[in-house]
Amino acid sequence: MSISLQKGSFWKRISAYLFDLILTVIVTVGVATAVSAIVKYDNYSKELETHYTKYETLYNTDFDMTEEDYNALSETEKANYQAASEAFGKDPAVKAVYAKMFSLTLVILSVSLFVSITLIYFVVPLLFKNGQTLGKKIFGLAVMRTNCVKLTNPILFVRSILGLYTIETMVPVLIVTMIYFGVMGIVGTMTLFLLLGLQVVVMAVTQTNSSIHDLLSDTVVVDMSSQEIFESQEELIAYKEAMQAREAAKAEAEYVPSTFLQSVQAMQNEKAENENVVEEANDNNGLNSSN
Repeated sequence: MSISLQKGSFWKRISAYLFDLILTVIVTVGVATAVSAIVKYDNYSKELETHYTKYETLYNTDFDMTEEDYNALSETEKANYQAASEAFGKDPAVKAVYAKMFSLTLVILSVSLFVSITLIYFVVPLLFKNGQTLGKKIFGLAVMRTNCVKLTNPILFVRSILGLYTIETMVPVLIVTMIYFGVMGIVGTMTLFLLLGLQVVVMAVTQTNSSIHDLLSDTVVVDMSSQEIFESQEELIAYKEAMQAREAAKAEAEYVPSTFLQSVQAMQNEKAENENVVEEANDNNGLNSSN
């Protein structure tokens, strides 16, 4: 016997998502600020700024200009700008600073996002139970397995850390960081759009309208007030067996009266047939006497 799935409404899910997203951004920024101070990121940023100033002075140009400003330059000024850019890009010291800033940026982002996502999407649901983040708790949503069984800690880990953090967050963050530092160009942009398209397709074609992390962990977001969630697979099996036994008993109870009525009807039909036979016999006897 199947159990009805009470999916969370679209607007509730969006509201909970935005609430949790705001919390994630706040925690991420706080942690990133602390990690940046620990690894002394600002020192490398200042060192890079020193190199910018050095080449701007040597070539009498300004790196900080818009495309409109560049087009307004004279041919000599444009030549100076191009020469400064080439010299800046070839400088080994600049390359070393860029490489250090790139690696530190990844460290800062990965650590801060890991802390915020682990806290909001793993630790809090462990406390609230039923996979509820603070946003889902406020808007009356829960998370369960698609077979209506409660989440286990390993499944919650797969959903929040492997799915949400690793695939849906860090892969796009890595690509964006590589684009920002010039490691990837159009290929990175196309990859981002492909990932976004994949997420949209997954949500559109799955019966539960699930994200990638839900698909990976075989989970679904449901309405907490109306959804029946079982503690374990064994409890689900026991419930189904009980329901099957109840349906069988109901069918048997309906069958007995039906059989009894059929027997009574058969007896009545037989009685009517006997009466007809007797009447026909009497009619025949009456005809014989008159003859």
